[in-house]
Amino acid sequence: MTTRFDDLVRRAQALVVDGRRAVLGIVGPPAAGKTTLAEELVAAVAAISPPGWVAHVPMDGFHLADAELDRLGSRDRKGAPDTFDALGYAAMLRRLHDDTDEMIYAPGFERTIEQPIAGAIPVPHTARLIVSEGNYLLVDDDRWNRVRPLLAEIWYADLDRDTRLARLIARHVRFGKAEHEAVAWATGTDERNAAVIVATRTRADLIVPSALIGTTVTP
Repeated sequence: MTTRFDDLVRRAQALVVDGRRAVLGIVGPPAAGKTTLAEELVAAVAAISPPGWVAHVPMDGFHLADAELDRLGSRDRKGAPDTFDALGYAAMLRRLHDDTDEMIYAPGFERTIEQPIAGAIPVPHTARLIVSEGNYLLVDDDRWNRVRPLLAEIWYADLDRDTRLARLIARHVRFGKAEHEAVAWATGTDERNAAVIVATRTRADLIVPSALIGTTVTP
């Protein structure tokens, strides 16, 4: 565990060795602060690096679309490990590592419609450090275990359960759920998924305490 945000910035920068592209993964349960930490890191590194040297590529763009979840009968489990295109995410990470393309377009995720958006995130050839956050980067199964070797390090965003649940419920309400629906989803589907993620905590390279998350970017 580290106690200063500056230490995180230096550690992230140091993942790039001899100019070779590196991907840093950030993992944690829903609403633990993964995206906030990723945004803070990217902003801090960008401020002291050449233009285009760092890029932010969330894993959320690999959510399966609702139409496919309906076909699979998994719509009520949206956000579970098998409702993502884990192999597609690993393929994108391999392409980033190959580092042969002038531009790579990664998918994004639009929360207002809760759907992935193809070709939403440009990653130029100049990007040496890629920060990619997601829920299941440390899950060890036939699909997700292909991700771990493609990440230089994986950091775990740590947050106590009560605070995390309160944030998660507020987020669901903010994006359109009635409060009772938000509570049911956060304490049901989301909490089952969180248990899977928490079980992977000991496999992380670094535990990032909540005190270091949200200090420079509003959650």
